[in-house]
Amino acid sequence: MYLLALGLVFVVMKWLAWGPVAAWDWWWVLTPFALAVLWWAWADRSGYTRRRATERQERRKQQR
Repeated sequence: MYLLALGLVFVVMKWLAWGPVAAWDWWWVLTPFALAVLWWAWADRSGYTRRRATERQERRKQQR
């Protein structure tokens, strides 16, 4: 999620031609989105997402 937020900030800065991001090439600006896609692919493939969801459910059960 942090990568998406960073990507959105970069896109807005590039679009408004504000700050150092205005001088960057577009592929640098869009890199956080590509990294987010890679992160989600890895998280789903490795089972990280499922483990986190299971841990969250277990904590909720224990709190009851």
